[in-house]
Amino acid sequence: MSKIVRLTLFKIPNAADLPDAAKSYSTLAQDAQKDGKPYIISSHGNQTYDDPRAQGYNFVARTVFESKADMDYYDNECSAHAALKNSLKSKTGGPPLVVYVDGQ
Repeated sequence: MSKIVRLTLFKIPNAADLPDAAKSYSTLAQDAQKDGKPYIISSHGNQTYDDPRAQGYNFVARTVFESKADMDYYDNECSAHAALKNSLKSKTGGPPLVVYVDGQ
């Protein structure tokens, strides 16, 4: 079965908030636990290049899961993800754009 690669694009209006967002995603794979063990294969976030084609999205988080079931757990039950969403909620300009694909 293929791994799941998830990209989450954010519009973060205040550039001073971008380093904190990147830091949050850099520790997510260690912080997120399922059955007492880390379950996210990798996670990191980066600021995008300033380009009009980005349509205002200026931060991209890439998260890799072993399975779609793990991503569903992340979305619906993971306390680390809930804390991450809570910390970013007031810093974003609208809801994020989320896409995911089969990955290698």
